Amino acid sequence: MNFPKIVRGPESLQSGAWVRSYEFTKFMKNAGPFETNPHLAIAVSGGADSLALCLLALTWVRRRNGKITALIVDHGLRKESSLEAKQVAIWLDERNVHHKILRWLGKKPSTGVQAAAREARMGLMGNWCVRHNIMHLLTGHNMDDQVGTFLIRLLAGSGSDGLAGMPLVNDLILPIGGSVRQVRPLLSVQKGRLVETLKHNSQPWIDDPSNR
Repeated sequence: MNFPKIVRGPESLQSGAWVRSYEFTKFMKNAGPFETNPHLAIAVSGGADSLALCLLALTWVRRRNGKITALIVDHGLRKESSLEAKQVAIWLDERNVHHKILRWLGKKPSTGVQAAAREARMGLMGNWCVRHNIMHLLTGHNMDDQVGTFLIRLLAGSGSDGLAGMPLVNDLILPIGGSVRQVRPLLSVQKGRLVETLKHNSQPWIDDPSNR
């Protein structure tokens, strides 16, 4: 069995490009309002984007006497996926972050695997939020993702609506009933800054080849 490819950055940086807590507070203000003592769900894959989001959200929510639950999806598409989920859980335990591993069970499609995996992840996390009365699900989409989405839609011949890109906030309607607000607070942040944020916090991350 292959083990997760764990990336570790230097503990000290020269660039100082990490995302500050006051910046993240502005991002969250733009995505609000949020309830008093908020309980946020965070999609955490173990990659640099989602782990950086988790660390930033943890500081934000603790200052508001709230809490977060990190949702880790074991998609089962690669042999090492369960090991990756367990590794992420270990890192979250070290930072006293409550977490839940959700597993995508059943037969996987032979074509359109990545699209099916994205839909399954959002379905698993959204349903979990509805069942636990959590209003907000934060995901680590960033500026690089936004640019990539625009280019893919442009090449596909999308109209003006499609070229608008990903919204900061949108409502996910779930098959089980109910909805959850998907919040993407990092859309204005380059991925490189999220990597620097992890380095600044001495937090390793997992390099998932499927993300490329």
